Amino acid sequence: MATESSLSAHSNLNQEMKRERRETFGGSDGSKVPEYFIWPDEFKASQLLPELHVPHIDLNKFLSGDESDVEEATRLVDEACREHGFFVVVNHGVDMELMKGVHECMNEFFTMPLDVKQRAQRKVGENYGYTNSFFGRFASKLPWKETFSLRCVAAQNSSTARDYVIDTLGSTFSHHGKVYQECGKALNDLGMKILEILGLSLGVSREYFKNFYEDNDSILRLNYYPPCEKPEVVLGTGPHTDPTSVTILHQDHVSGLQVCVNDQWYSIPPTPDSFVVNIGDTFTSLTNGIYKSCVHRAVVNCKEARKSMAFFICPAHDKVVRAPEELVEKNPPRKYPDYTWPMLLEMTQKHYRADCNTLEAFTTWIQKEKLLDTGCTITPSA
Repeated sequence: MATESSLSAHSNLNQEMKRERRETFGGSDGSKVPEYFIWPDEFKASQLLPELHVPHIDLNKFLSGDESDVEEATRLVDEACREHGFFVVVNHGVDMELMKGVHECMNEFFTMPLDVKQRAQRKVGENYGYTNSFFGRFASKLPWKETFSLRCVAAQNSSTARDYVIDTLGSTFSHHGKVYQECGKALNDLGMKILEILGLSLGVSREYFKNFYEDNDSILRLNYYPPCEKPEVVLGTGPHTDPTSVTILHQDHVSGLQVCVNDQWYSIPPTPDSFVVNIGDTFTSLTNGIYKSCVHRAVVNCKEARKSMAFFICPAHDKVVRAPEELVEKNPPRKYPDYTWPMLLEMTQKHYRADCNTLEAFTTWIQKEKLLDTGCTITPSA
């Protein structure tokens, strides 16, 4: 079981890592991969994997109201989410010029000097801001990536993403803030349509999950995976399930997303003008385990950087995550305790490194918390 190391115990180690890394992964000698980035042999990934054939859902047809199109979309989504939790949406209505603008801003931001990016440095225990390889959080098996995460609140006229960018990076980044804010709104709108399909696929009302997430408090995360001279010894992101609810992912032209189904790894290559959708742990809880949050990872290569943008739909902080009775009856008994999203977020940010068993670890953690009823925190043992 993966756990986070004490910050104080590794302060000297972190300083050494930062010196070794400087502004590039691997320091001045690009052919040398620092040991902190090297993953054990059992995690070693391959670029040459079979492609996972996931359904491509035509949202325009689904929204047309044609009965046969609606039935086909819901059937395909249901099959995919029961098997592995991944599908692709096309004809989704999101302006691809907007997505082009997002990737242009990402290119500009991630190629900035490190001291500029660190104006928005993500603080330990928080979920927003910039981080390079999660220095300070972990001491080994570091991901070969940089990220910039922004809060996206669904409330009308919210400007949380734009305001955060300007407040941390300065007014010269106002265009970035505007683009990210518009992107968050567009993907939130797309997410509501996806939630309609998921509701119908599960046999609850079309509006059930859309209403549950109407006032969502979500996350827009920008990922940058630099090239690596020895990609076979590192991972851009280690194997994990998303703790969040539903993920909407936009990839650039570089492959790197890999998914584990029945103990076999597959790739999901990028396709133009589409979004990859996958189920997260919180939505698994809401379906009482009917829909799966599948294990996935990101790999890097030695030739070019890879970029992706993920929109993580999350419930409002006061919403209780509890599967409706009709879904419990379909897959008895009730498998997960009631909780709120901030409780799961706290565990993954402060006490537990998200991996393949996050939901199981959280279930044990929260049950112990309730039994103790002392308000203390429990760190899962190694």
